[in-house]
Amino acid sequence: MKDLAEIRGINRTNDYAFKRIFGSEEWKEALLSFLNAGTQGDGSFVMMPLPKGSTAQGDGSFVLLFFYSNDKINRGVKMPRKAREKSSTGVYHVILRGINRQRIFEDEQDYEKLFETLKEYKEKSGYDIYAYCFMSNHIHLLIKEREEDLGKVFQRVGATYVYWYNWKYNRRGHLFQDRYKSEAVENDGYFLTVLRYIHQNPIKAGIVNKLSEYPWSSYREYTGKPEICDIDFVLNIFSKDREKAILLFKEFNSEENKDKCLEYDQYIRLKDPEAVDFIKRISGVQSALEIQGLEKEKRNDIIRKCKENGLSIRQIERLTGVSFGVIRRI
Repeated sequence: MKDLAEIRGINRTNDYAFKRIFGSEEWKEALLSFLNAGTQGDGSFVMMPLPKGSTAQGDGSFVLLFFYSNDKINRGVKMPRKAREKSSTGVYHVILRGINRQRIFEDEQDYEKLFETLKEYKEKSGYDIYAYCFMSNHIHLLIKEREEDLGKVFQRVGATYVYWYNWKYNRRGHLFQDRYKSEAVENDGYFLTVLRYIHQNPIKAGIVNKLSEYPWSSYREYTGKPEICDIDFVLNIFSKDREKAILLFKEFNSEENKDKCLEYDQYIRLKDPEAVDFIKRISGVQSALEIQGLEKEKRNDIIRKCKENGLSIRQIERLTGVSFGVIRRI
């Protein structure tokens, strides 16, 4: 095997350059296949022809690094990830995550923008939404794939929202984790389990005490005015009588359970400044140290939410001034 070769500035449409450097049509076809490979963002590759004159580098050239032996290119390309499980029903539970678990919503306008983006592409891409929940750094969707592959759907939705978000906050770069997580939903029983799991996210995160209190989940579409959810399909599972169906829907979604679905590995240890911001956000105080002076029930509720969101006992003690023993008993 020969040494690593680096070739710069070869126009991929230039037959002469291919023949001159590689000396055979086989080399040309192999290299064209390499150049036409476009990443999906999930470790896999698809054929994506580029416009004539396009280059892979921002400086007007592209760089190819490869080993060659016996007229074959041995490329250092990532192995594809395991293929996604295909749903026979077309229904999936999907999680979109902020990159490095960072927040993807800073204020109400951000939530509204993503909601409107999903609504816009629902009409263009033809998918059905049965449930959603927007959390601060990830979102859950119960969605049915129809006219367009979900990979393309989330490419459209993500690109639109990130472009707007970066413009608004004067930032650059990625916002979402490059590969969305998904699981197939194959029957009505698991469909309803995922639906309830999604709606109960804010309660299990300690954000609200009642499902109806959280403004950015689809629960209120089922009990009020529908906007982007296909509520008929879901409510008809409970009963053909609409009034009875809504009542059963509320009862089912409020039940305590031990549902296990596709989860978001959200609990990463927060640094102290991030932890302070979190404490102030959930409590409404100006300083985390004010927690120790709050009424006992409210103080304990805040500490409980801190623990549920990955803050350690020592960290809570250090930032709030509440004793280790008290925090440990909560």
